[in-house]
Amino acid sequence: MRSDTVTLPTEAMRRAMAEAEVGDDVLDGDPTMRELEERVAGLLGAADALWTPTGSMANLIALMSRLGRGDSFLAPQGAHVLDFELGTAAWLAGGMPRPLPHDAGPGKVTASAVRRAAADDGFYASLRPVLLCLENTHNSAGGTVTAPEEHASVAAAARAARLSVHLDGARLWNAAVALGVPPGALTVGADTVAVCLSKGLGAPVGSVVAGSAEFVEHARRLRKMLGGGVRQGGVLAAAGLVALEDVDRLAEDHDLATRLAAGLRERGWRVREPQTNIVLVDVADVRGTIAAFAEAGVRAGAIAGKLRLMTHRDVGDKHIRAALDRIGEVGPSSTGSPGGPAPLPRTALGG
Repeated sequence: MRSDTVTLPTEAMRRAMAEAEVGDDVLDGDPTMRELEERVAGLLGAADALWTPTGSMANLIALMSRLGRGDSFLAPQGAHVLDFELGTAAWLAGGMPRPLPHDAGPGKVTASAVRRAAADDGFYASLRPVLLCLENTHNSAGGTVTAPEEHASVAAAARAARLSVHLDGARLWNAAVALGVPPGALTVGADTVAVCLSKGLGAPVGSVVAGSAEFVEHARRLRKMLGGGVRQGGVLAAAGLVALEDVDRLAEDHDLATRLAAGLRERGWRVREPQTNIVLVDVADVRGTIAAFAEAGVRAGAIAGKLRLMTHRDVGDKHIRAALDRIGEVGPSSTGSPGGPAPLPRTALGG
């Protein structure tokens, strides 16, 4: 349960990959890759889209297209582009990051905060932001969701302040399912949007970055510059097309996360109520608790000073029950390590 990136491709994905129609995407295009890009562009309400090997590359391409050296960009505190992409926004895109506090709830900022941060004080030596990066769902805040009207308000404030808007929607599918709206309802006002196929959707590789036709033309050059051009990429895109057929299944992950959180609370753990598939647990010793969980046969991760458990397609109800049994109740020590029954045999988790 350490991530929703550990899923294995389904048999349907493997068959689609084996049978995919392919071409050289660097030279003159791959038909299956193009089908995926057009499908995602339509879902996001964008004119065009481009496949990338990773979500970090998708975000970086969007930032490189908007930032010049000496520019700054705004992003909610703890955003993936700030804390989990090795500083490429500054290192390669040349932008100075300016984190914004979560003044609208975990992972979210208000329109007024964007207006204040974007205000020009008139001094020629001041950093001037040119871009706002949003994230939906916000990973380090616990998979929190930004509703369409909240997103549109913040994006409108940014555009009124002459900022471009990039949406890191690595888990936008989760947000759409949680809110019961189409993904395109969550992208209004964004110039560029990045979505991931290899997290909750379960494809083995790939993200997509979308925007205008002019952006995608430039993005293709940036992708090549970054080493992201692939030849017969349709083999990978085919799995992404299969993944898109099953987006609604993410609701099952959300339900399991809610069930897991409730079970942990019953056992004395301090758990935030999940909005999607991420369960954050407050413990005094994150590393020690992760080690104790692993010894009990439950693999967890850490983010933003919290222990993180994630549900995904390869985790079912039986795994939730087994994990709760293995974790047990909070121990008497301040480390928050498991203090319940002895660990179940590993076979109880299905391998």
